[in-house]
Amino acid sequence: MFAADIARLRKLGFQGLLFQALNFLTVVSSGLMMWKGLCLVTNSESPIVVVLSYVHRDSTALMLYGTDWLDRGSMEPAFYRGDILFLWNPPNVPYEVGDITVYKIPGGDIPIVHRVIESHLSNTTQLLLTKGDNNDGDDIALYGGMQWLEREHIIGKVRGFLPYVGYVTIAMNDFPQLKYALLGVVGLFLLVQKEQ
Repeated sequence: MFAADIARLRKLGFQGLLFQALNFLTVVSSGLMMWKGLCLVTNSESPIVVVLSYVHRDSTALMLYGTDWLDRGSMEPAFYRGDILFLWNPPNVPYEVGDITVYKIPGGDIPIVHRVIESHLSNTTQLLLTKGDNNDGDDIALYGGMQWLEREHIIGKVRGFLPYVGYVTIAMNDFPQLKYALLGVVGLFLLVQKEQ
């Protein structure tokens, strides 16, 4: 199966392999430049995110299951695990009650997607309180000691989504071998492709 590809690699020689490696690096750097350009245009550090987890706090779960953290889609039915969200963070436009935001708490690893339920605007800053649509209470317990979110914690406002397409990303995070196999196949494909 790979015998013809290996023979083609040997036939390329050192300069041919170097040329193919440079083509691969060009593809990678182009992707990074497009990502950074998208970050600049949307004014967001991460303009595209995948809904990964859906853990929330529930007081009745403490009595039933011995823990007050319950696995349930906090933004269902609006968004489900595996949805890809497109974000926009307009620089001088305040967030309004009802906006769906993605925020990240300092020291937190995973951004959280929840709806703004309360907003207080002053001359210099905007304070926000959020809640998952499917949660019983607000997110103050998630804020890590803070009472409000500030603008600097917001990654962006959700402007669109693609349902379930993000499961590819989830699978690659859950199974790192799949990620390395996919990268290996793409790298091998780029090395053995014929130049037209």
